[in-house]
Amino acid sequence: MSASRIAKRYARPLLDLAEEQKLLDEVRQDMETFVTICRENKGFVAMLKSPIIVHLKKADILNKIFEGKINELTLMVFSLITRKNREDVLPQVAEEFLKLYNIKKGYQEATITTTFTIDDAIRDSVKEIVKEISGKTPLLVEKVDPEIVGGYILMMGDRQIDESLSGKLKELELKFKQQQYAQN
Repeated sequence: MSASRIAKRYARPLLDLAEEQKLLDEVRQDMETFVTICRENKGFVAMLKSPIIVHLKKADILNKIFEGKINELTLMVFSLITRKNREDVLPQVAEEFLKLYNIKKGYQEATITTTFTIDDAIRDSVKEIVKEISGKTPLLVEKVDPEIVGGYILMMGDRQIDESLSGKLKELELKFKQQQYAQN
């Protein structure tokens, strides 16, 4: 079974249980913290995936790291997943939980990439665009990438709006190549 299917099988009941116990926002915060740790610490993720480290040792490590810092429900789920020898999918479970949370709350994640840090006026305009397209409340992530030369790239789930100069140059290059093949 794929890791994403396994992650969904754990994330959905966790969401339902957290909502039932009125701990939804606390568990969301725990999962955001866990995802951040996984993104910033590749050694931590390697430990979770390591076949050399026994899963009970991994459970002990997780318990020592997170005990008293996250909600008991989240810690219990980490323990359960580890006992089932599925700790390698914990990062995907956390990400899947956050996706399901956003769907439940009516949020749309969007990433705006520009060559500079955007100001409040541009930020508000981008949020309005996201809201018009998705009909949901935007959660905006901002990235700066000087390689796009100018303009912006807006990502929402599997949608991409590329209004960057580098994107326009690539389109132009493709048109030239197509014309070149048509002439030959």
